[in-house]
Amino acid sequence: MEPWTPLFGIFLSSRTPETDASRWLQESFSPSSTSAAAPITTASFLSLLSEPHDAVAQGGPFPSSPPPARTRRVMFIQTLPAMVQSRILSFLALEHRRFRAADLSGLARGILGGGEEVDFWVEKAAQHLLDVLPESSYEGISRLGLDSGGERSGDEFGAVPAWLKNEVAATRVLLPWLPVSLDEFNSVESFPDGEKNEELSSEAGEIEAEPMDEDVEGIEICDSLGVPLEPEIQDKATSLRAQIANFESTSRTVALANAIREICLGKGLNSVQVLELIEPWKADDEAASILISHLTDGSEKEFTWPSLALCSVILPRLLLLEVPVTRVLLTATIEYCKLHQKATEYALLLPLMMRKEGINNPICEAITRIIKECLHPAHVTAFCHKLLCDGKNNKRFVCLPSHQCLISPELVWTESLFNLFQNLLNYNIHLTQGSVDCIIDSVQKLSLRFSKSLKFGNFLLCLVTKCSSSLKSHKQSLTKAVECTNTLVTKSILSKLSNL
Repeated sequence: MEPWTPLFGIFLSSRTPETDASRWLQESFSPSSTSAAAPITTASFLSLLSEPHDAVAQGGPFPSSPPPARTRRVMFIQTLPAMVQSRILSFLALEHRRFRAADLSGLARGILGGGEEVDFWVEKAAQHLLDVLPESSYEGISRLGLDSGGERSGDEFGAVPAWLKNEVAATRVLLPWLPVSLDEFNSVESFPDGEKNEELSSEAGEIEAEPMDEDVEGIEICDSLGVPLEPEIQDKATSLRAQIANFESTSRTVALANAIREICLGKGLNSVQVLELIEPWKADDEAASILISHLTDGSEKEFTWPSLALCSVILPRLLLLEVPVTRVLLTATIEYCKLHQKATEYALLLPLMMRKEGINNPICEAITRIIKECLHPAHVTAFCHKLLCDGKNNKRFVCLPSHQCLISPELVWTESLFNLFQNLLNYNIHLTQGSVDCIIDSVQKLSLRFSKSLKFGNFLLCLVTKCSSSLKSHKQSLTKAVECTNTLVTKSILSKLSNL
């Protein structure tokens, strides 16, 4: 006991007992000590802690008077104050490599499984000590068995309240957080098309990452129907086209938007053919902003009609954009895109990125604003992966037939496109490894073409800075591509690449 008195003093009064105790132990068993002395002495400390002692029945530290008739046998550590017990156990967990694992395990098991009332923090410290030991030292221990003597530890934090268990049992819900009962799930009548549960489960595993692709194909089929419109519908569409060319007032334009929506969504009509006749993209910016703001009332299909509205009013104007887009049109477009993100991807962003001549600075600025304000970063990551890596999906955009000549089947790289990807990286968009691989492949092919382009160089510098972990496998090939450039940032890029 006497050699360990300083250590007990540390546990009793130190503000950092584990650290001070570790320092004391290291100083007490310096390298000058014999190799056999340290294990014996540390083992004696555990023997002291595990030594049986008589304690007063109600518990407590060292009794000042002879124990009464009603006593119990406990380990010496259990006669110490709870604060000292938890500190000792924490110290043993920190320095467990200096002690025999079997002795530590026996000490922790004696505290947890002794059938005595254990202080909360002492119990947690003993559990932590077991957690840091090798499994072979206590693989026979069951926490369920250790807690069987008291119900407070599980019920206090981890257990489900009894009232919630009763509610779940009464309603027979499939999942506690969903209002779907087991009977409803098993009922064939609950599925509108009469599918069985097994068929639904098998199909669930086959859903593609982009569930709206089928909707896109449906619109493309609609484009190719070629069924002539009735003369009455053609006359109405021609009248609406004349009204679009003459903007008179906001109220008249709102009425015009309602009329366009009504005729396009008429039963059995081909909306694409109707929009081709009306030509809503020929409205000026103010009229176009009013049209796009009133072409939906939330009751139409989630994807189809919003996509047609975007590709007939906004997309043609942005495809031909040569000057910065007006504030009124961009604001209305952003507000519309916030409500229809899938349509924004397929009927606006994807066709714009696939522009036949490549995007220019005004288009780059418009796309950047729309992406930043309308899409979640994870959505943008998926969109970039689809654009760069999946050539099949690049053709699945929504576009009126009269504007398909403005869109390329392949991505056209321009300085503005590199600038757009730089903007996205600065917006903390995390590109997938596949997206980075595709970009590096394009950079290698285009390094000579853009060898003196500062925008190209700034993009590469941003790429190396933001995606360094994804570029390690491309270090050599990317270095060769950068060496072909001659810009103000070439040396900075090479310096960063050398540190990958």
